[in-house]
Amino acid sequence: MISYNTKDWFTFIFHVHKSDTVRKLFPIMIAIGIYSCIIGYLEIAYFKFGKNDYIHNIPIMHGMLGFVISLLLVFRTNTAYDRWWEGRKLWGGLVNNSRNLAIKLSAMLKDENDRKFFRKFIPTYASILHKHLHDSETSKQLFEDVDLEIDHHKHKPNQVKRMMFHKINDLYDAKKITGDQLIILNEELQSFTDICGACERIKNTPIPYSYSAFIKKFIFFYTMTLPFGYSISLGYFVAPVVVFIFYVLASLELIAEEIEDPFGDDENDLPTKKIAENIKKHVEELI
Repeated sequence: MISYNTKDWFTFIFHVHKSDTVRKLFPIMIAIGIYSCIIGYLEIAYFKFGKNDYIHNIPIMHGMLGFVISLLLVFRTNTAYDRWWEGRKLWGGLVNNSRNLAIKLSAMLKDENDRKFFRKFIPTYASILHKHLHDSETSKQLFEDVDLEIDHHKHKPNQVKRMMFHKINDLYDAKKITGDQLIILNEELQSFTDICGACERIKNTPIPYSYSAFIKKFIFFYTMTLPFGYSISLGYFVAPVVVFIFYVLASLELIAEEIEDPFGDDENDLPTKKIAENIKKHVEELI
């Protein structure tokens, strides 16, 4: 996750980091610039269209469609950011529940071996969940055309949670904790699975294919028709104008694609590994 000063305007404007959309879009921006120059040349020099020709009125269509595409992109980016922010809240909840469980167990457990067990396994759950969400197969669990080999792909967070719950139950059977204490611990134990399930929902449920495909097609064809209407008014300046419009629209879509899965390896994804390391440090301090 990128660390930055939100008030440093000049850094934002003039610094180009490796995840900047300019780097990703540069080849197609060059192609669109060449395409716009060719269309401009054909209309101005070859066909010699003027302001009295009907083709000069094409920007009317762009004006109407521009409102539509702006609404689509606003909805797209808001939906993607909601997924990113929900992921952050879930991992924040995992931090708090791990701390609460460690605090309660530190007061209840007297045996050092029991304390050592939870000192290891509470942060292990966060670490395993981080790896589970980074596994490419996790995002394919709902795909109908993918058959995962269950024996070779066991749900590791569930295995860790099962071991912790069995340990808690053994402590109850051994009279090391009371029934009331068992009930008190149940909320934090249950929250682990709830958080894991919610993270999996974000991970393996992308935005519907038809919606994503439509936005990409809309941006492409909207940009490709811009030179036909604006070449007469702008001349050869239509090339940089069209390239800039494409850059703005396509960048919004790229940003949405990046943050809609907050558990990946992109620079703007959530630092789940760092969060897991912080949980380990806090739990070791408490137990």
